Amino acid sequence: MIILIGLPGSGKSTVGRHLSRRLQQPFVDSDQAIEARLGCPIREFFEREGEARFRDIEEEVIAQLCADAPGVMATGGGAVLRQTNRALLRGAGTVVYLQSQPEDLMRRLRHDRKRPLLQVADPMARLRELFEQRDPLYRETAHHIVETGRPSVSNLVQSILAQLQITPPPRLN
Repeated sequence: MIILIGLPGSGKSTVGRHLSRRLQQPFVDSDQAIEARLGCPIREFFEREGEARFRDIEEEVIAQLCADAPGVMATGGGAVLRQTNRALLRGAGTVVYLQSQPEDLMRRLRHDRKRPLLQVADPMARLRELFEQRDPLYRETAHHIVETGRPSVSNLVQSILAQLQITPPPRLN
């Protein structure tokens, strides 16, 4: 299994979908799996029940997804906050950290209203804070680091494949 981790907006879901298609493997987004289990958007649950309860559910869902071993998994940005999750992810497959600088993330997320941790007066300051807090945890969990910067999704997928030295199946036209 290939597991993508990184800050909100780093491209985990988008890159994960493209990577799974390229490898002809199943794709799962842990946030979508959590929402399916909750029966409501994460933001709504987060506001109603709080972050601690959300992280409990997230841990349960990640454990299940790791046991199910999908081909490619994108995680939520905070999945690495718990040691249990870091160990589960690292042991379940190859973890790739999509590293994004806060400035690049702000450019991508400036109009996003779905991410509960960024609904603050100064989202740029919040992104810098999240980066400082989580970057060491992402690095601890990851087997590989890919700097996202400004490359296209296809270039990011190619970078991941190169780092993993995986040859995708031939394309059938």
